[in-house]
Amino acid sequence: MGVRFIFMLTRNDKTVEDAEQHLATSLAAGVHHIGFKDIGLPFERLQKLNDAIKAGGATSYLEVVSLDKESEMTSAKAAVDIGVDILLGGTNVEAVLPILEGSGIQYYPFPGRIEGHPSVLAGSIDEIVRSAQELVSLDGVHGLDLLAYRSSENVTGLMAAVCSAVDKPVIMAGSIGSPERIEIVRRSGAAGFTIGTAALDGDYPADSPELEEQLRCIQKDVAGVNKHISPYGVKNLDQSFAKFSEFWSPRIAGRVNDMHIKLAKFDGEFVWHYHEIEDELFFVHRGKLLMKFRDRDEIVNEGEFIIVPHGVEHCPVALEGPCEVMLLEPATTVNTGNADDDRRVVDLAQV
Repeated sequence: MGVRFIFMLTRNDKTVEDAEQHLATSLAAGVHHIGFKDIGLPFERLQKLNDAIKAGGATSYLEVVSLDKESEMTSAKAAVDIGVDILLGGTNVEAVLPILEGSGIQYYPFPGRIEGHPSVLAGSIDEIVRSAQELVSLDGVHGLDLLAYRSSENVTGLMAAVCSAVDKPVIMAGSIGSPERIEIVRRSGAAGFTIGTAALDGDYPADSPELEEQLRCIQKDVAGVNKHISPYGVKNLDQSFAKFSEFWSPRIAGRVNDMHIKLAKFDGEFVWHYHEIEDELFFVHRGKLLMKFRDRDEIVNEGEFIIVPHGVEHCPVALEGPCEVMLLEPATTVNTGNADDDRRVVDLAQV
């Protein structure tokens, strides 16, 4: 699936006052994971935020930053009442787990020792790793919320150590405000990361400080590190066919898995042949195609296609002048099949 981006409607460990406006922007930008903190806004507004996140088709996150046990338990109860999808943070795990039991909420507490406000991750890498291992061993803990960039330790080493030590997903938090850091997070093996202040303040390196552009840029960078960016654009059949004039000489226009999309111009009659293992699809873009079989003839008009199964002898014929045909067939397919013909083409050009 790749590393996921969680947009937090927060600044300085508080849900921002204008969270509703930023939520609308993030949903319009196509963000699928959106969260908020347990402090900053009253319960009623957090409830409405969560409802709006879910109505927009996104996954909702509530991150607990309260440090005392009672406040954290209150926040966990609020998470259940609000109905968030995932509860992040918090350190009083034994007190929170009974509250979440049966709620369906996934729970990602903080490993390590959390101090101050905004929260800081204290302790050595070894101490944090031991804490992480203890937490993931508990039933009801689905993953971890690691304040990696709020640690004074080697952050890259810390993230890698925790991810390799546990068998549950780890979310990275704290000042992940550049594509370089997103790549570091991905390499660590993390399941995702949070960005809040960097995007809200327009500090992420994008073409504009406007939030929508910030979010779109982050998503593009995430798609890049996940290798989810397509190198392909739209191809126009008229323009592609205009790039060559040879008949019975297919050109490769694209690939779908182990299948080639080929373009070919037919003129007159081809050779009788069959393909030992490859099925073929002939789609007529321009002209009229006659597909001869030993038992019958089939006319294929513009906008129509015909499938020729492997092992079936056939002979394509262009009727009423040249015919432009798009073929979909395995990459191993040779145009003349089992036949020995001068029009056999093995090394196909691209178009």
